[in-house]
Amino acid sequence: MGRSSTRGEGTRSRVRHGDPADGPHEGESEGGTGRGGRGRRERSAPPEGGRRQAGPGRRSRRAPRSGRRRILRWVASVLALLILGTGAAGYLYYRHLNGNLRKEDLTLGDKEMADHKANAAGQTPLNILIIGSDARDSKENQKLGGAKETFGAAPLADVQMLLHLSADRSNISVVSMPRDTMLKMPKCTDPDTDKVYPASAGNVQTNQSLGRGGPGCTVATWYELTGITIDHFMMIDFSGVVSMADAVGGVPVCVDANIRSRGSDGKGSGLTLEKGTTSIKGTQALQWLRTRYGFEDNTDLGRAEAQHQYLNSMVRELRKGTKLTDPGKLMDLAEAATSALTVDKGLDTVKKLYDLAEELKKAPTGRITMTTMPNVYGTGALDGRVFPKPGDAEQLFRMIRDDIPLDGKASKRKTPVTKDPAAPTGEIAVSVRNATGTDTLAPARGRASTVGKLLTDAGFARATIDSQDVEPAARTGILYPSADMEGDAQAVAKTLGIPVSQVKKSTDVSGITLAVGADWREDGAYPASGAEEKTPDTAKALNGEDEGACMHVNPNYTW
Repeated sequence: MGRSSTRGEGTRSRVRHGDPADGPHEGESEGGTGRGGRGRRERSAPPEGGRRQAGPGRRSRRAPRSGRRRILRWVASVLALLILGTGAAGYLYYRHLNGNLRKEDLTLGDKEMADHKANAAGQTPLNILIIGSDARDSKENQKLGGAKETFGAAPLADVQMLLHLSADRSNISVVSMPRDTMLKMPKCTDPDTDKVYPASAGNVQTNQSLGRGGPGCTVATWYELTGITIDHFMMIDFSGVVSMADAVGGVPVCVDANIRSRGSDGKGSGLTLEKGTTSIKGTQALQWLRTRYGFEDNTDLGRAEAQHQYLNSMVRELRKGTKLTDPGKLMDLAEAATSALTVDKGLDTVKKLYDLAEELKKAPTGRITMTTMPNVYGTGALDGRVFPKPGDAEQLFRMIRDDIPLDGKASKRKTPVTKDPAAPTGEIAVSVRNATGTDTLAPARGRASTVGKLLTDAGFARATIDSQDVEPAARTGILYPSADMEGDAQAVAKTLGIPVSQVKKSTDVSGITLAVGADWREDGAYPASGAEEKTPDTAKALNGEDEGACMHVNPNYTW
């Protein structure tokens, strides 16, 4: 695909207020699971020379065997890969697949992401952002995406899913963010043009992040909102979805009534299915993933549920192995997957993708949980847009940050405690901030002073109060700037009864900083509660083994 010649803030805005025509032939993108956010970049050159250490086609010195096949199944997300290699031919094929991959920077923001905390076994979680682009930057994508007035415009990140693999590899959690979510955009710098997109003064629709420099800005936007450290991203566009769906060979989906996603006003994806379960692939799979008009209340929230059903079903099909027995189909799958993907530079080879897939395979299907970010609808001019639901959204984000399973099952994770010894309490400097405000409540008066006194009474003579205005925090937290202060920060947490999991390293502070959050607005001890580890009902959790899931068809789009 050629690079789009018009993108970013210099292009016509593509935020659609009112969705005048939401079909694939005219009007708005249905928010597909697409690749290629900003169009095709120059592909990274394949590795030079004859080094075969990383190649799956390298023959073992211990037991040379021709015809040895290595199969890669990417079973926990939206994709699947294959490495098929024999000797030198296998190595050349490996280089060819590497050349298919497109690579971009992980983050374009100016805020450094915090380090992961290891669990008691020294393991760390993995967070991967899956991005679907609606780029109309090739004839193939334009044919699939329709909407001529959007050709060449800045792409939108119309699908955003964060995949979290737990540190102990026992479970996977997925969080979808509706593309209509309104939030603050961080400062991003385009690595190709050095153009700087300043931080937004007000709320911007989340799918615009892709046009502010590429997928690295979408990553930075997620981190800005959630505080979740993101390790990798993968991006796919319309044509990539079609090629992948064809290579997989069909995914069963269910609707509770006949559906035709096309209204008299032209809105809809064109999806037409009979009531019950149907195996879909190719263009029909793309229509399913893009359908907004026809599911539930005709909003992006129903579309997210349909995407969850599709992905869970795809995982079950791939894990059965029935789709991955024919060598020719396997090679088609490998070709389609690598050609469809844009990845960060930390996943720049098929070998690295293989290693990632091996990690993802460790979590059983029954421990995969799909969720949607809890949200509330906007009002007035923002009617039809959504905002993170106060309390519930932060609770879901916190569970991901703290590696708490969303399926409610016990984790092998233990709260990490640093080996860094704490200084005597009288020598530990702590700055206390009042961050108890919420979207509807002003900060509780005097909370920083009250909690500061608890510290001084406990011997922290160097505790001080920061009276400056600070960003509200739903949950009380302690930040420290460097590893040599981690033990001191955990000592503060232990004294106040704050869980050690809420102690985080951050480059935003110059010393130990305690932000008293909205969960501690009242006097008394810190109100820790086991109930806070429950996934909010508003996240609409769906288990990976739930084969009974069936999309509700909107009565106005049935036949």
